[in-house]
Amino acid sequence: MNYDAMFQSALDGLHADGSYRYFADLERRAGNFPKAFHHGLGRDVTVWCSNDYLGMGQHPEVLTAMHKALDETGAGAGGTRNISGTNHYHVELEKELASLHGKESALLFNSGYLSNWVTLGTIAGRLRNCVVLSDELNHASMIEGIRHSRAEKQIFRHNDVEDLERRLKELPADVPKIIAFESVYSMDGDIAPIEAFCDLADKYGAMTYLDEVHAVGMYGDHGAGVAEQLGLSHRLTVVEGTLGKGYGVVGGYIAASAALCDFVRSFGSGFIFSTALPPMIAAGALASVRYLRGSSAEREGQQRAVAYLRQALDKAGIPHVMNPSHIVPVMVGEAELCRSLSDELLNRFGNYIQPINFPTVPRGTERLRITPTPLHTNEMIDELVGALATLWQERQLRTSKSAAA
Repeated sequence: MNYDAMFQSALDGLHADGSYRYFADLERRAGNFPKAFHHGLGRDVTVWCSNDYLGMGQHPEVLTAMHKALDETGAGAGGTRNISGTNHYHVELEKELASLHGKESALLFNSGYLSNWVTLGTIAGRLRNCVVLSDELNHASMIEGIRHSRAEKQIFRHNDVEDLERRLKELPADVPKIIAFESVYSMDGDIAPIEAFCDLADKYGAMTYLDEVHAVGMYGDHGAGVAEQLGLSHRLTVVEGTLGKGYGVVGGYIAASAALCDFVRSFGSGFIFSTALPPMIAAGALASVRYLRGSSAEREGQQRAVAYLRQALDKAGIPHVMNPSHIVPVMVGEAELCRSLSDELLNRFGNYIQPINFPTVPRGTERLRITPTPLHTNEMIDELVGALATLWQERQLRTSKSAAA
C-alpha cells in the first residue's frame, strides 16, 4: 500500500478547501516586539496575532530570572517530577499560583493543553458515574480530556444558563457532576456567565472547572483572571491556566484544593510520565506571575490599545465582533479570501495576521483574529487599519454600518 499517497490525498483536501495550515518562519527579537524578522520575506513585520498578550516574553525581569536559573540549574529538569525532575523553582511557582487564585494548592504541567487533558481525563475518569457538562465551544484540549475519561458527557449550548440547568435537573442528585467552561473564548472573545454557572453548581451539587487560559495575567487586580475580576475565585472548584499567553513563557497549571491537586498528581498519567518543565522556564514564569500581581500598567496599556483599534476599525467600516475582551475578530466569512487577505497584509503591508479557518471556527465564520498588546503603538494600529481599508475597498468587501461617511 502507498501510505504516503494516502497522507498526501488528505493534505490535498485541506489545500482544496482552504483549511491547510501554513507556518510563518518568524524570529522574535527581545526588545523589538511586536516586530519580528520574517525569514521568508527577509525583513521585519508587525505581529498582530501573538498570544504573548502583554509582551512579557521579553520583559527584563523575566529574562533576568531565566538567565539566572539557567546558570544555576542547567538546561533541563532531569526527569519526571516524581523521579528526579522536581526543582525548587517548580515548588515556588506552584505556591505562587495557588496564592494567586486563593486556592490551597496548584499543579504544573508542560502546557495548557496537557493540564486540561490530564485533569479532566483523570477526575472524570476516576469518579464513579461522573457526568461532565461541557460548553459546546470549549477548547479541543478540554474536549479531548473529557473523551479520554470515557465519562458520560453532555454538551450544553454556548454560555446558555437555561440549557445547562435543564440538563442538571435531569441528573440524579448523587451522581458526580463537572461543569466545564472557559472564561474568555479565544475566537469570539465573549465571556462566560461565571456567577450563574457557579449558582447552578451550588444548587445541583456540581464541581466547576474554569479554563482561564486567555484571561490569566490579563484580568483582575492581580492578573488572576476574570473570576478574580468578578470576585468569584472562591466559588470555582478548579481554575486552569497557562503560562504561555499573558505570562509570556510556557506551561500550564491547575489551582484547586490540596486533595484535588494531589489526586491528579497521583493518578494523572500525562503528569506522572512527562519530563518536568526546565527549571529556567519555571523561574521565568514565576517572575512573570509575581511581576503582574503587582503591576497593572501592562493590562491598562493593552486595554487602551484594544479600544483604539476598535475605534479605528469602526471609523474605517471594517466589520469586527464586539465583545468585552481583548480579542478582536475581523470577520471575513470565506476561507480562501481569508488566506488571501492575510497574504496581502503580510507581503504588501508588512502586517502578520494568521487567518483563522475551519476547523478552528465553523465554515462561513473565517476571520482575522487580532490581539493588540500594550507595545502596539497608535501609529502601528493606524497603519494596520489603513491596510485593511485598502484591501476592503479594492475587493469591494462588505463594510460595517458604523463606517465614517
